[in-house]
Amino acid sequence: MTNKENIKKVVLAYSGGLDTSIIIPWLKENYNNCEVIAVSGNVGQADELEGLEEKALKTGASKLYVEDLTEEFVDDFIVPTMKAGAIYEEYLLGTSFARPVIAKRIAEIAIAEGADAICHGCTGKGNDQVRFELTLKHFVPDMPIIAPWREWDIKSREEEIDYAEAHNIPLKINRETNYSKDKNLWHLSHEGLDLEDVGNEPTYEKKGFLEMGVSPIDAPDAPTYITLDFEKGAPVALNDKKMSAKEIILALNEICGANVIVLLDIVENRLVGMKCRGVYETPGGTILYKAHEYLETLCLDKLTAHKKAELAITFADLVYNGQWYTPLREALSAFVDKTQEKVTGKVRLKLYKGNIIKAGAWSKYSLYSEEIATFGESDYNQKDSEGFINLLVLPIKFQAMVDHANAKEENK
Repeated sequence: MTNKENIKKVVLAYSGGLDTSIIIPWLKENYNNCEVIAVSGNVGQADELEGLEEKALKTGASKLYVEDLTEEFVDDFIVPTMKAGAIYEEYLLGTSFARPVIAKRIAEIAIAEGADAICHGCTGKGNDQVRFELTLKHFVPDMPIIAPWREWDIKSREEEIDYAEAHNIPLKINRETNYSKDKNLWHLSHEGLDLEDVGNEPTYEKKGFLEMGVSPIDAPDAPTYITLDFEKGAPVALNDKKMSAKEIILALNEICGANVIVLLDIVENRLVGMKCRGVYETPGGTILYKAHEYLETLCLDKLTAHKKAELAITFADLVYNGQWYTPLREALSAFVDKTQEKVTGKVRLKLYKGNIIKAGAWSKYSLYSEEIATFGESDYNQKDSEGFINLLVLPIKFQAMVDHANAKEENK
């Protein structure tokens, strides 16, 4: 246990949400009126950053850092994970890979500020506590970590609201809209309230539930076509306009949010051992994954593609489990980068009411040959397949001959 007497200055991972809003006064009450320095990592949560400094200072923080991490988040975390094709149980890891980039910056500020401890608002039931702390231990291995959910007597989000009201802490939610949400430029997650009953259908058509787009029911009746260009597996242009990966994701969010919001409703297996139901909005990210996967079908040979698909599961597990800063993840990224050297080309997709329809792909590195694959006349010698089959079937044929001979002998 941390000796509270030694804690004079704490750096807090601050979002301004329910958890971290009440943590500032709680820290001052329970850690000898320590100085609290709030740090908010901007990973594209947009309007959630509005009024954050005023709120942090009013609730007891001595200062607030708002760090723009969006470029680093996209280039160093999102794109490498997308190139790997890493997906955890259909989930595109929106919260998972945002935590290491935030925790890294918090560690840097804690060092610069001479902090005695770092605090986060993650619950003892969730994955984020692991993601934060594994990253923090990588950068500041000896820094004490305070996790109020593992210390205080508060048992629920309702009791958190009671605490906030008792301390006159303004909240953007109420007891009826008290979903647990996480938002960044890649996704928005929804958990809690009616979603905890897996028999309940999400209220997609209810005003205010979806934030990054519309339900397929409310999508336009006309389809939308888009093109995406990739160089070495990374997105470089949208609709023939050169953009950064960050700009492409933001533009795709707008296009897909207005035309076809991609929704995911899953019961996932958390790292801590329990199952949890979540609803995810990942419009641009889903499109980017689909387009990249489509292009890879042209550019990757069979052996590489299949091995990459196997390792994508391991990559996704590492990201989900907070193990970004590990030798294995770095080694896998090196493997992925090698596979992407010729994943360059253009993809066209048709978006319509929740559907992502392939509408063409082109690459100078394409391994697809219409001349060879055609059902029409070609130079391919079909007689060659006879020898191929004879060699491939040899162990099967010989095994069958042995089994038949033994069976015949036993039946005498």
